[in-house]
Amino acid sequence: MSRLGLLRKLRQEISLDLRFSRPLILLQSDDWGRVGVRDAEGREDLQAAGIHLGERPYDLYSLETSEDVHELTGMLQSLRDSVGEPPSLEMNFLVANVDFQASAAAGFRDIVLKPLVKGLPGRWTRPGLLEAYRDGIRAGVLVPAMHGTTHFCQQAVAHALTSGGEREELLRTLWKAETPYIHWRMPWVGYEYWDPEKDATERFISEKEQKHWIEWAAASYRELFVENAVSVCAPGYRAASSTHRLWKEQGIRIAQNGPGKLRAPHWDEHGLLHTYRSMDFEPAVNVELRWEECVKDAARWFGRGLPLIVSVHSINFHSTLAPFRQKTLPVLREFLSALHKSFPDLLYVNSRQLLEIVETGSYQSENGRVAVTTKGKPGVRP
Repeated sequence: MSRLGLLRKLRQEISLDLRFSRPLILLQSDDWGRVGVRDAEGREDLQAAGIHLGERPYDLYSLETSEDVHELTGMLQSLRDSVGEPPSLEMNFLVANVDFQASAAAGFRDIVLKPLVKGLPGRWTRPGLLEAYRDGIRAGVLVPAMHGTTHFCQQAVAHALTSGGEREELLRTLWKAETPYIHWRMPWVGYEYWDPEKDATERFISEKEQKHWIEWAAASYRELFVENAVSVCAPGYRAASSTHRLWKEQGIRIAQNGPGKLRAPHWDEHGLLHTYRSMDFEPAVNVELRWEECVKDAARWFGRGLPLIVSVHSINFHSTLAPFRQKTLPVLREFLSALHKSFPDLLYVNSRQLLEIVETGSYQSENGRVAVTTKGKPGVRP
């Protein structure tokens, strides 16, 4: 076989769809650790400055509290799958927030960051939050993963902070109230590796910048959780092939991708296992969400041997400015319970366990190893 033929064969094997013999359910959740509107006082500060909040749910995005995390942990612990295991929520963390006071002291020439492991910036306070995360992780129902550093594109925001005009004024008003941004009001802040103000072919930041921030995030994650990140989801799902390669260099094994297509997990040319979310389950954001319809949709995925990967962002578990958590937990419980009733042999897994299934044909649970047959070529990796 020619060299070109070998390369084509390898690419086909790498991208071969992976399918599974059991209904697998994964819960993936973005934006943990990212601050928004601080509290009632922060909301009043913004409204006094002319920013009237409440038009959309993300106006009331704040930050989870220790109570929010404990309530979520308790709900997950109350459920069991066909082998007696609870669901585990994969929490994608932003590992830093803007240090608003230090950035202002620098005249906004630099965006100064405060790593989450060192606490929250300025007047932000969430007693017991880091320990609540760790309690849920020890209980086996919360699983940390990496999201990134800031979520917004620092290149885009740095430009706006020093360019004059309405954008600079809006950013400085928000930062004075210790709110980094409200994305729907200012989509020009972009996503960590992606600047929407650039030409279409230049929107991803340079590979050098990506490398710097991916290394920074990986080191901060390691300090926060005392382990290397295994799974990652790019902010806004914006990642290029260069991003994937740089993730792999940091020991990342799994790349989470957003919803939109009925697509199976597969390997890429860098050796990352790619997963694709099946649905947005966002009771805080979508007033028309009906869990009954979500159960029907799940049958499409399971019928094709695909895992059901449920996307439920952290806002759904907040309670500081709106009772999002109180709305979400009962609905999520009903949804998961109905899935178990409809698919009695279902298994709750996270992406680390999915990787283990793909590589070994089984995964470790609290009650022993659980076998799952994988169709495809689970051992083929570049």
